[in-house]
Amino acid sequence: MVSHGSSPSLLEALSSDFLACKICLEQLQAPKTLPCLHTYCQDCLGQLADGSRIRCPECRETVPVPPEGVAAFKTNFFVNGLLDLVKARACGDLRAGKPACALCPLVGGTSAGGPATARCLDCADDLCQACADGHRCTRQTHTHRVVDLVGYRAGWYDEEARERQAAQCPQHPGEALRFLCQPCSHLLCRECRLDPHLDHPCLPLAEAVRARRPGLEELLAGVDSNLVELEAARRVEKEALARLREQAARVGTQVEEAAEGVLRALLAQKQEVLGQLRAHVEAAEEAARGRLAELEGREQVARAAAAFARRVLSLGREAEILSLEGAIAQRLRQLQGCPWAPGPAPCLLPQLELHPGLLDKNCHLLQLSFEEQQPQKDGGKDGAGTQGGEESQSRREDAPKTERQGGVQPQARDGAQTPKEEKAQTTREDGVQTLEEDRAQIPHEDGGPQPHRGGRPNKKKKFKGRLKSISREPSPALGPNLDGSGLLPRPIFSCSFPTRMPGDKRSPRITGLCPFGPREILVADEQNRALKCFSLNGDYKGTVPVPEGCSPCSVAALQSAVAFSAGARLYLISPDGEVQWRRALSLSQASHAVAALPSGDRVAVSVAGHVEVYNMEGSLATRFIPGGKASRGLRALVFLTTSPQGHFVGSDWQQNSVVICDGLGQVVGEYKGPGLHGCQPGSVSVDKKGYIFLTLREVNKVVILDPKGSLLGDFLTAYHGLEKPRVTTMVDGRYLVVSLSNGTIHVFRVRSPDS
Repeated sequence: MVSHGSSPSLLEALSSDFLACKICLEQLQAPKTLPCLHTYCQDCLGQLADGSRIRCPECRETVPVPPEGVAAFKTNFFVNGLLDLVKARACGDLRAGKPACALCPLVGGTSAGGPATARCLDCADDLCQACADGHRCTRQTHTHRVVDLVGYRAGWYDEEARERQAAQCPQHPGEALRFLCQPCSHLLCRECRLDPHLDHPCLPLAEAVRARRPGLEELLAGVDSNLVELEAARRVEKEALARLREQAARVGTQVEEAAEGVLRALLAQKQEVLGQLRAHVEAAEEAARGRLAELEGREQVARAAAAFARRVLSLGREAEILSLEGAIAQRLRQLQGCPWAPGPAPCLLPQLELHPGLLDKNCHLLQLSFEEQQPQKDGGKDGAGTQGGEESQSRREDAPKTERQGGVQPQARDGAQTPKEEKAQTTREDGVQTLEEDRAQIPHEDGGPQPHRGGRPNKKKKFKGRLKSISREPSPALGPNLDGSGLLPRPIFSCSFPTRMPGDKRSPRITGLCPFGPREILVADEQNRALKCFSLNGDYKGTVPVPEGCSPCSVAALQSAVAFSAGARLYLISPDGEVQWRRALSLSQASHAVAALPSGDRVAVSVAGHVEVYNMEGSLATRFIPGGKASRGLRALVFLTTSPQGHFVGSDWQQNSVVICDGLGQVVGEYKGPGLHGCQPGSVSVDKKGYIFLTLREVNKVVILDPKGSLLGDFLTAYHGLEKPRVTTMVDGRYLVVSLSNGTIHVFRVRSPDS
C-alpha cells in the first residue's frame, strides 16, 4: 500500500494487484471506472448491476448506471496502457517457444518471421537483428527507440516504453488518441476529430494535460490534507477508545477491590460485635453464678433448720420440746429476719442496631460517575501542550483519591460527609487501614473511644456498624484489551509446601515445572539432579529417574513420557526412567526451554533463536524462527509454553519482550511495555481461556496478559507471599503453581471473572 504522500512507481503498479479485478480476481478485461474511481471488468459490472443502480464492492457507494448500460462508464485508459505493457512483455508471436519477428513476414513474404532479438518501443513490434538494423536506417523510423528484447522482457525499459506508448481509440482500431475536445471532454483520434467534433475547439493531449494538471494537483493536495485530518481523527478516536478500555479495566479492578474491602470490613465488624456479645454474656454469667451460690447456701441453711424443728415437734416429748424451744425459736426468728433473696440484679439484654444505610434499598455503596473525555492535543514548540499537561496533572493531584481512581465513590445518604466520617476514611500512606485503626474509629455512645471488648459493660451500649473505605492504587500499566465485563481472573490461595526431601544433599533449585497426571506436578530440581513428583496438596509421590550425571533444567510431560533439557541435550524418558532418545542442542545457549504441545505427542524446545518441535520418535517435525528470518534480530526464548489455542508463548530476553506466535512462527502478539518494570520477562503459563501469566522475579510479581499479549494488570504480588518467584506452570487450566527461589511452592486457584 502506497501512502498518500508519495508517488507510486510503475514497478509497484505492475507487480501489485492493481491490475486485478476485485470481483473476478483475474486480470482486468475492458476496464471500466466507476465515479468512485474503482475499476472493474465491464462484464463483471454487468453481472453486478441491479437495474439502474450499482453498488461498488469496495467502498459500498451506490452509483447510477448510465442509460446505455455499464459500457458507458469511462474506460480506464491508464489501466489499459499498463495491461498492454504487461501483455507485450509476457506474450508475442511465438515460434518453438521463442518470440518471432513481426516485420519478416511483411518483407520476405514468409508466414513466420525469424527469431526476435530486439523491440521497437514506438511501434511496439518485436524485431530480428536484420530488421532492427534496417529499422534504424529508414527516414520514418530512424528516431524510434529500438532496445534489446531480453532487457525489455525483464522490465528494464518499462518507464521508457510507457512514455512512448500511445492510447488506442476504441472506435477506430489502429488510431492513437491525439486530441481532447474541450466542450465534450472526450479523447479523440484523427478520425474522431474530422467527424462529429470538427467545429469543437480541441487541444493536443500534451497541451491539455499541461492546462488541466494544476487543477487536479490542487484537488489532490486538498484530499491529502483531508487524509491527514482523517488519520489524526482516527488516531484520536483509537486513543480515546484505548483510554476508555484502560479506565474501564482500572475501574473494574477498583470495584473488585472496593467490594472485597467492604466485605473484609464487614467481617471485621462482625467479629467485633460477636466479641462484645461474648464478653457481655460471660460477665453476666459470672455475676449470676455468684448470686446463685449465695442463694443455694441460704436455702440449704434454712432447710436444715426447718427440718430440725419439724423433727423435734413431731418426735420429741414435752420435756424435750420445751428444753429446745428457746434455741429453735431464736434460730427461726433469726432466719426470718434475714432477706431471703438479694435485690433484683440488673439484666442488660443485647440488641442489634443496623446502620440505616444497610436497610435502605436506595443506598449505593458504589456508584459510577462519567466525565466527558477532553481531546488530547499535541504540544507545540511554544510548550503549550506541556503546560496544559502540567495543569491537568496538578488538577488530578488536587482531586480526591476516589475520583482519581476512576469515579467509584461511596454514596452518603445526604450527599455529604460528616467530620467523623471523614476521619473514619483517613488511611495510612499505603492506602490501607488496619483493623486496630478501624476499631478505634467506631464511635462510643459518649463520643469517646470504644472500650476493649474484654471489659465488663456497665450500661446499655449502641453499636452502629460503619463500612470503612479500603483504598489501594491499582497497577499503572493496565492494558486496553478486556474480556467480557473487564474484570480480571483473581487468585484464590490453595496451599503451600516445601520441595526439599530428606535425601536431598542441597537446597532445592527449581528450574522447571509441568503438570504430571491428574492434580500432580513434576518438579525439576537442578541442584539435586532430580525430577520430583508432588500432588497439588503437597504430598510427595516419588521421583522419575534421570540418567546418571544429568541435571534437569526445563521439563514437560507428554502422553506416556517425560521430556527435559539438561546442558546442551534434549532427553525423552519413560516414567520409570528409561531413555527413549536424546538429541544434541546448540552450545551457544545456556539453558533450553521445553514445552509440550496441546496434543501431547510432540515437544518444543528453544534453540539459539528458533524453536524446534520433535515427535515421540525423536524426529524433527518442524523448525521455525519466531517472526521469520525478516524479523528484527534474533530471539532468545529463555522460557517457553503453549496455549490451548495452539500458540507458542515465550519470554524473549534478546528483545526483552513476551512474544506469541502461531505454529508457523508468525508473531500474533508481543508485549514489551512499561508493565515489565524494566525487568527481563520470566516464566510464562497459560490457562484454559488463553490468559498469559508472566513472572517478574525482580519485583515479586506475576502479571496477567490477554491472549493477544496486552497487559491487563497484576495477578500476584508480594501481598500474596511471593518472594523471588522463579518458575510457574498451569495445572488443569485452573491451578497456577508458583515456585520460589527458596524451593517453596505456592498453589493458587485461578477464579475466572464469570465464575
